[in-house]
Amino acid sequence: MSRYTPILGTLVYVLDPNEETVLLVHRTARTDDEQFGKWNGLGGKVNADEGIVASARRELYEEALIEPTDMRLRGTVSWPGFGPNGEDWFGFVFLVTSWQGDVPMANEEGTLHWVPLAKVLDAASADPETRLSSGLDFYEGDRHFLPMVFDAEPTAFHGVMPYANGRPVSWTFDR
Repeated sequence: MSRYTPILGTLVYVLDPNEETVLLVHRTARTDDEQFGKWNGLGGKVNADEGIVASARRELYEEALIEPTDMRLRGTVSWPGFGPNGEDWFGFVFLVTSWQGDVPMANEEGTLHWVPLAKVLDAASADPETRLSSGLDFYEGDRHFLPMVFDAEPTAFHGVMPYANGRPVSWTFDR
């Protein structure tokens, strides 16, 4: 078995003050982006000189010009084989319910949108064809963990979602 040396990343979902809409990026700025066309939360790679929370805060500021005042770790996901060349990823998934700043219309990755939470959950849980018709093309595997990001369960989830040929092959988690 090969050694597991994942790329560490953060994935942050921001709720509006009424907790009715979620801030998402629609990755349309660069056609060479491996996530081109996808809808996702904010975040990115963890730098070698920073902790996980510091990385999430930095990414939020870089991508949306906001600073979280209430940010909770909702879970972690191990994505073996997720990268475009089969790289392993390990993500720390956060939920932000309070923040300061003014969100711009776009960033260097694409446009930023406040999307109704119900639409996000419906689209993320749908089959690929329905997901595309909803206008929200999430990663296929997001349907497994996105509901847990927003649920009322206080315990974090910790999952494993191996990928092969660009698609998730299984999902297991503990709470």
